[in-house]
Amino acid sequence: MKLLEGKVAIVTGAARGIGKAIAIEFAKAGADVAFTDLAIDDNAKATEAEIAAFGVKCKGYASNAANFDDTHNVVAEIHKDFGRVDVLVNNAGITRDGLMMRMSEQQWDMVLNVNLKSAFNFIHAVTPIMARQKGGSIINMSSVVGVSGNAGQCNYSASKAGMIGLAKSIAKEMGPRGIRANAIAPGFIITEMTNALPDEVKEGWYKQIPLRRGGTPEDVAKVALFLASDMSSYVSGQVIHCCGAMNC
Repeated sequence: MKLLEGKVAIVTGAARGIGKAIAIEFAKAGADVAFTDLAIDDNAKATEAEIAAFGVKCKGYASNAANFDDTHNVVAEIHKDFGRVDVLVNNAGITRDGLMMRMSEQQWDMVLNVNLKSAFNFIHAVTPIMARQKGGSIINMSSVVGVSGNAGQCNYSASKAGMIGLAKSIAKEMGPRGIRANAIAPGFIITEMTNALPDEVKEGWYKQIPLRRGGTPEDVAKVALFLASDMSSYVSGQVIHCCGAMNC
């Protein structure tokens, strides 16, 4: 039997990057996957087909994760379509970097709403379902900068620190109902965004990483698979760093 066979997972912001890698890893492990993105465009449709090719049910949903009502509506739709929700991965996120003195209120609000409020919205919507099922796993995608901070990323760092505090609090609140909550703190992960950086910038990052390489979305996805599966049945309220010892 596969690790996630019979389970239904929701992965937010999963049309590309780390979210897509997590959705694929879950599908390989036998989970049916519902994923969300702002729009289900041609790229999202291709992701849907790629995931379904593993022999699982998969459907993409257009959703503004930062909107409370929109989130509750899409979770209700997913629950109707799939019948249950066993795993939630709060992966939706953006960056709007800048020094604090030059940061606009809009830059702050946008990052906190998309990165942190979206996690509140989805957790608020799925926990009643999980509670009735007497179990579930919630995974918040944080970052090493949510632990250590980073100049020029006050908004992003604050949102990712909030994801950690949220996971720890949910673990305490919902533990008696069999619901686990954890956070993953990735380090320098090679994605389309980081690949666009100049080679000298990437080399500077690699020198700070004891393993001397950037991580891949698949590296993060394997940690998410562990937390989603029953292998981590006694792991809750934790932050797992996936950073090549960059932030140990």
